[in-house]
Amino acid sequence: MSRKILFFLSSENFHAYTWNNGVLSEPYYFSHNAAGLERFADFLQTNRHPAYLLVDLIEEDFRQETVPHLTGSNHQALVQRKFEQYYRNTPFRLTRLQQRQTEGRRDDELLFSALTNPAHISAWLSLLLLYQTPLAGIYSIPHTSTPLIQDIDSDHLLLLSWEKDSGLRQSYFLNKRLRFSRLTPINANSSFAEAIATESVRTRQYLHSLSLTPHGQLLDAYVICHAQDRTQLDAQLTNNPGIQFAYLDLPQLGKQIKSKHNFVNSDATPLFVHLLAAHPPRNSYATAEHSHYFSLWQTKRGLFALAAATAVTCVVWSLLSLIDGSGVNNEVEIIKNQTSRMAQETHQITQKFPNGSAGNHGSASGTAASTGSATDMKTAVTLFRNLQLYSVPPEKILQGLSAALNNFPRIRSNKLEWKLSAGASLPEQVIIFNGELADFGSDYRGAINYLDRFQL
Repeated sequence: MSRKILFFLSSENFHAYTWNNGVLSEPYYFSHNAAGLERFADFLQTNRHPAYLLVDLIEEDFRQETVPHLTGSNHQALVQRKFEQYYRNTPFRLTRLQQRQTEGRRDDELLFSALTNPAHISAWLSLLLLYQTPLAGIYSIPHTSTPLIQDIDSDHLLLLSWEKDSGLRQSYFLNKRLRFSRLTPINANSSFAEAIATESVRTRQYLHSLSLTPHGQLLDAYVICHAQDRTQLDAQLTNNPGIQFAYLDLPQLGKQIKSKHNFVNSDATPLFVHLLAAHPPRNSYATAEHSHYFSLWQTKRGLFALAAATAVTCVVWSLLSLIDGSGVNNEVEIIKNQTSRMAQETHQITQKFPNGSAGNHGSASGTAASTGSATDMKTAVTLFRNLQLYSVPPEKILQGLSAALNNFPRIRSNKLEWKLSAGASLPEQVIIFNGELADFGSDYRGAINYLDRFQL
């Protein structure tokens, strides 16, 4: 899909981007009031492309659970019970399989998460449903950011990013699998660097209380930022014990995911929006109701593709039929010419037949010219009967030869010649068999005996 609509929702802001062949437009902002909803409705009427909703909210909860390994309906029933236990009051929930344990019962480790404040998102979704917008899914930044850390060599990684319309996002990955994430708003009196210095220490303490980070081991913290903020970050992050900071250059990350956006500061919002458009996660918070029109859009697109493929097939078939038809016409013309030539030759041969005897002059002229004498006819019939007596049908001769070769599998046939002998009073059929003896070895006597039996 070359054109998409990307929505970004935070606690205080909601805006949209158009995405066309990898290029993000400037954001369209919509306020959380009646006027903003009206502007959003107008936007939906003029933009009918598939849509993706990215959220960055404080009210996103994560729970790790180890459950028995189940499949099919049993697994779905277990997941549903966990949803009702943890997130009864919201429909925006999902689960991800982290890994299957290798020892004991080989249980599944699942990550359950949910958007716990559905009222914050429902008004926008109602308009999307009202205008039948094909919404592919509802995604969050923690789940979307997983591809960014796959090439980083760290088993305990804290990814920090700043989104100017939401705040400081911290996502913890254990063995490259998301385990926990939290969002902290940045107030006007605090800078990006100061917020990282303060909140990263709190996050490390929280992870340590959950026994997620090994005792005495440094936590690898990777900060997504612009190069212009590196000096300030270095000054703020030097005195944080237990944390080893590293930087991920924001423009470089954009190039890696083929984003054409011009990053002028450390705001990572366009990075995550582009990442969602290019590589949306398999699971989302959207229910079947919210993604209904996207399913219809996919079905409609599939039918169009099928219709196009059918049309191309019909055109190709018609061309092939036309080519075959021209070939058949040429063959018919050739057969007509051959028939005409054979008719001429037959007429010429018929003209050379002997005329009847002088006593037959009184018969019809058409018959006299094309009929032989009675004596000649009698002679021809006698010769034909003699040929039948002395001429054995070829299939009978070959049946005998085939039976003999089956009894002597070491004799292989190379060539058969069929001749008529000219020395006898009547023509005789002669078959000349040319073959060779396989598996000869050095047993000359055995080979001669084998050939003698074959001749008998």
